[in-house]
Amino acid sequence: MLSQLGLFLLRALGYLPLSWLRALGAGLGALLWVVIPSRRRVVQTNLRVCFPDLADAERDLISHQTFVFFAQAWLDRSWLWHRSAACIQSRVKLSGEVAALSESTPTVLFAPHFMGLDVGWTALTMSLPLHFTTIFTPQSNAAVDAWVAKGRGRFGQVRLFRREDGVKPIVAALRQNELLYLLPDMNFGANESIFVPFYGEPAATVPSLPRFAKLGRARVVPVITRMTEAGYEVVVHPAWNDFPTDDIWADTATMNQRLEGFINTMPAQYFWVHKRFKTRPPGAAELY
Repeated sequence: MLSQLGLFLLRALGYLPLSWLRALGAGLGALLWVVIPSRRRVVQTNLRVCFPDLADAERDLISHQTFVFFAQAWLDRSWLWHRSAACIQSRVKLSGEVAALSESTPTVLFAPHFMGLDVGWTALTMSLPLHFTTIFTPQSNAAVDAWVAKGRGRFGQVRLFRREDGVKPIVAALRQNELLYLLPDMNFGANESIFVPFYGEPAATVPSLPRFAKLGRARVVPVITRMTEAGYEVVVHPAWNDFPTDDIWADTATMNQRLEGFINTMPAQYFWVHKRFKTRPPGAAELY
């Protein structure tokens, strides 16, 4: 009941002017930074590992901004998943190599965990008459799970695969030129992960990007979403011509290295609230 009420309120907030909603998100983010010290320590630990040369004051500022962007992105789903296509188009700018996505070539869209990742998905599925797939992680709350699934499925021709569906249907769809929107940069535990550097620190990383690209005989195209004062910018980058190779370890390390380049352009908008280094190599010290 509480979840349903919260979702109703969130939907209503979507009709506020964007500047008002962002101001509300800034206040909520600042509050969360104060009242959830355990998660604040996760963010600060991640930043200390990845940006050791920054002064403490600089890392604290990025930490605070991360909570603000997190809250703003969460509130922005109120209009992203409930307002009209015209409203979304007025707030989201899609640019870059968009036309190339219509080529009859199997394509994996590399969509790292920046705060606006759901905006990137919506912008593509709403704007292009193509078939899209993605892998959906179920939410623990049934009402929230249904809300997220409905929000991600509201535009275009899309299929949301669950992790338990396995690899075969995803690869089959990829070979049929259904674009796979893949988010492979989180720590999903030791199973099927390999340890490759992320900002110089060994990070358990699922090698799904090179694996799907190899199995689907697909190119890899990064899609990066940036939050702006006017809404969001979604940029489709050129395909990686040298990816994948026959070395899955090297490819996964390359993915992390190139992700670092994207993060460095907007460090506060990356999903640092996640325990990226929770799974450790044998003998390595715990970080959190």
